[in-house]
Amino acid sequence: MNQKLKKIGLPICAFVAMITLWEFAARIKWINPFILPEPSQILNSLIQDKVELWSALGVTAFSVTISFGLSVVLGISTAILLFTSETVLYAFYPYTIFFQTVPIIAIAPLLVIWFGYGIPAVVASGFIVSVFPVIASTLTGLLSADPALKDLFRLYGATRMQALVKLYLPGSLPFVMNGLRISGGLAVIGAIVGEFLGGVGIGSIIDVARAQQRIDKVFAAVLLASGLGLLLIKLIDLTSYVLLKNWHPSEGSEE
Repeated sequence: MNQKLKKIGLPICAFVAMITLWEFAARIKWINPFILPEPSQILNSLIQDKVELWSALGVTAFSVTISFGLSVVLGISTAILLFTSETVLYAFYPYTIFFQTVPIIAIAPLLVIWFGYGIPAVVASGFIVSVFPVIASTLTGLLSADPALKDLFRLYGATRMQALVKLYLPGSLPFVMNGLRISGGLAVIGAIVGEFLGGVGIGSIIDVARAQQRIDKVFAAVLLASGLGLLLIKLIDLTSYVLLKNWHPSEGSEE
């Protein structure tokens, strides 16, 4: 119990101390308010602009959900396809790396040209930056199956599909969940970048508030976007716990 209290209490105490110091430093002008506004100003913006901010957050959340969902489905499917054939793996895996190396901020204008302003361009932006971790982690998991178990399945004459369903996919789950954690955060980042040019969501709010020099509103919008990313990662953590708790040590299994 003491350990649990430390895990909860210490971060809260550290947060309160940092916010208090930040508020004090901003009020006595140790920090330029244009660079770091007072936490109380950010809270006031969250209250005064709540309708605009929460409406934009809903749009961003929708875009992130679609882009992350596409990354999960297409990323896992692509990894399985690459795993089933060495020819396909060697021929196409290098091209999947393109999605990891592409500078999304540079091609965001192209996405607007291709998909138009609004949610489609935002979804495309979020998908491009978040799909590769799913492909890479799933493929790594599939290729990391226990050799002894592979020999056992081969000994009993299991088909490729049986081995995939009963050995390779279950064994890759810890790798997949780690990839989804990375992908979830990237989906939020990619969506925000797309919104800078797409003209919708939290990204649009941040861009307009920056132009208006409403730094408190920028921080309020960033805070909401961070909360969205944190919520998504916690949902992935919960899913990982449910799937792995009874057999994998990463979720504290005692068996």
